[in-house]
Amino acid sequence: MQTVATFHPTVAAGSLTYDFNPEHPVPTMGGTVTSGEPLMRGGGFDQREGPGFYGSREPYLPVAARPDVLVFETEPLVADVEVTGAVEANLWISSDAVDTDFTIKLIDVYPLSDDYPQGYALNLTDGILRCRYRQSWSEPMLMTPGEVYAIKVAAFPTANLFKRGHRIRLDVSSSNFPHFDVNPNTGEPEGTGLVRRIARNTVYMHAAWPSHVVLPVIPLR
Repeated sequence: MQTVATFHPTVAAGSLTYDFNPEHPVPTMGGTVTSGEPLMRGGGFDQREGPGFYGSREPYLPVAARPDVLVFETEPLVADVEVTGAVEANLWISSDAVDTDFTIKLIDVYPLSDDYPQGYALNLTDGILRCRYRQSWSEPMLMTPGEVYAIKVAAFPTANLFKRGHRIRLDVSSSNFPHFDVNPNTGEPEGTGLVRRIARNTVYMHAAWPSHVVLPVIPLR
């Protein structure tokens, strides 16, 4: 039997804003990739930039330290939690651009240990939505800058047992390159535009616009 667990903020009002620069996208560090070496390699990796990940830059910090990555995580779990199935984030967003992307990544955060004194953030699954396709894949529609929209970002199904003491984390950003192509944020036809611009993107987290993630939790016996 599967239970759908919904994690969402309870504050009355709140939002987080970041600048997405298509000239400096978040590098792909493993994930739902079946080919692409040497530019990208699928699988699970600590989410820390490094020389083995295309697009990484010194001093090779954790991706969570980037100003264009929003990090949401639980407190350390008091019991094991199994997540098996499809994962999706229902986000309320706005942008000062007519088109941009929103990405999600589900992560198992390991506690500090002798083997990993800085901890270990293991990627499990990821997804992306190009906002022009928020209502239809066949009839794209650009956004009005500043207007708030409800979007759904779906990730590939996964299965993981989050052990007691670990944290469940969701990263929200606007790029995961080269796994997904970078949105130039201009609204021009895909694959033809030569101009890029920085997009100021906002995720809302309050009672009126309750962004949240839905996880398929399997009750443990």
